[in-house]
Amino acid sequence: MSEKNSEKEQVYKGVFRAVKKDGTVYYRASLTRHGKHISLGSYPVAEDAHRAYEEGLRLLLDLSTSLKSYEPGSPLPFEKWVCLLNFRDNGIYLGNPIYMGQQLFYYYLSPHHVLKFDLEDLFYYSSHKIMRRGNHYFVADYGMQVTLTSRYGIKSYAVPGTDYCFRNGDPTDFRRENLEIHNVYHGVRKTAAKNGQYIYTVRIHIRGNYLVGRYANETEAAIAYNKAIDILRSKGVTNNFSYNYVEEIAPSRYAEIYSALTIAPGILNYPTISPNNQ
Repeated sequence: MSEKNSEKEQVYKGVFRAVKKDGTVYYRASLTRHGKHISLGSYPVAEDAHRAYEEGLRLLLDLSTSLKSYEPGSPLPFEKWVCLLNFRDNGIYLGNPIYMGQQLFYYYLSPHHVLKFDLEDLFYYSSHKIMRRGNHYFVADYGMQVTLTSRYGIKSYAVPGTDYCFRNGDPTDFRRENLEIHNVYHGVRKTAAKNGQYIYTVRIHIRGNYLVGRYANETEAAIAYNKAIDILRSKGVTNNFSYNYVEEIAPSRYAEIYSALTIAPGILNYPTISPNNQ
């Protein structure tokens, strides 16, 4: 926001008159506590800015005030309440609406919509604002929208309840101990067998889902999906498949597994596509 003569004229304690380039006058509220200068926002009316200043000061001094005390008519937005009360109670001012607990922190999207994270994620989320679209949460990172689940190794195409789940049933609890990933790789689905063990079923989509095979472990299943891609591409299929990156084994072991894997006849016998039929 372009302006001139910003914060030159104090009209109330904690309130400064400022002027934009187009001549519009507005008022900025701020306060300083324990050597920390905190901006409280901009207001079109000086009296509103002063009310914001007084409320900000009250939040920092009145220990009986909590986030539950917030009311929609407050001169400060709820996000600023969270920032100020965290500063008061924990001694750290964070620009995002984060309140720190002993073993976790809370990120408030609204008074009634709260996400939970491990403290080790505090640095990241204190500098990345979380946004919400429906039941999807994301941040802007290097100019791109990044989903929160992708930060924890969950693929963008993953289906909740199938590919991953929240162990305690709370989809707002992003602590690592609460996230369980069932299917890490493209095309791989982990299912329970009758003997109590797990099998890994692999399917690939080519104008419908084709079975690649069923395998004893996740690594074999991931490599089988890659092998199916190679077979299909040799037959002229140009779908935009994504290979699985299998990093836990050496290249020589990968090659051994790749060669030994059995692929379902539907893939092996898939008709070759000539360039004229693309």
